[in-house]
Amino acid sequence: MPADQPRFTAFSRLLHWLMAAMILTTLGIGTAMWASLGSYHALVALHRPLGIAILVLAGVRLVNRLFNPPPPLPASISRVERLAAVGAEYTMYGLMIALPLVGWGMLSAAHYPAVMWGSFHLPEILPHSAPLYAVLRKAHTVLAAGFLLVILSHLAAVLFHSLVVGDGLWRRMVPWPVRSGAAQPAEPSASPTARKAGAG
Repeated sequence: MPADQPRFTAFSRLLHWLMAAMILTTLGIGTAMWASLGSYHALVALHRPLGIAILVLAGVRLVNRLFNPPPPLPASISRVERLAAVGAEYTMYGLMIALPLVGWGMLSAAHYPAVMWGSFHLPEILPHSAPLYAVLRKAHTVLAAGFLLVILSHLAAVLFHSLVVGDGLWRRMVPWPVRSGAAQPAEPSASPTARKAGAG
């Protein structure tokens, strides 16, 4: 990576990794809800507040993006890859907002209390309707599967550029400090005997 290539701000990186952990956890819980009916209610109790927290943090992340635009991509990334990266980014932002809202609407349509913690409930945002609930439930599942595919494609692109192209793309977002440039190992100094042989 060039020494002058900028990175995301510390706050942007914090939001990225915090939300990445929350999103993967929420997707994992959603999958487990289908496979473990015995733990369904306990899993839902975790799934709901995580989803709303992701919705709130997505708003914070959008505001942060206005004040801290992302650094430019490396020159090694082609125009097609740039368009794909922007498309994937906007898709992920849209899903970070759409998935929690669809889940919230699904609970409202089922007339099911959206409990966050204790006695705090979210208000209903849609009227009670069994057909609407069925549509939103299906939409929630399809959107979650699509979100996972977008995440995997994003990860694959970063790994490709980091391991194959070697342009240091991953360094823009890692949470730990990164030196601007790797020091090149100095050539070993020749021994006096070798210098004399070379001089001859």
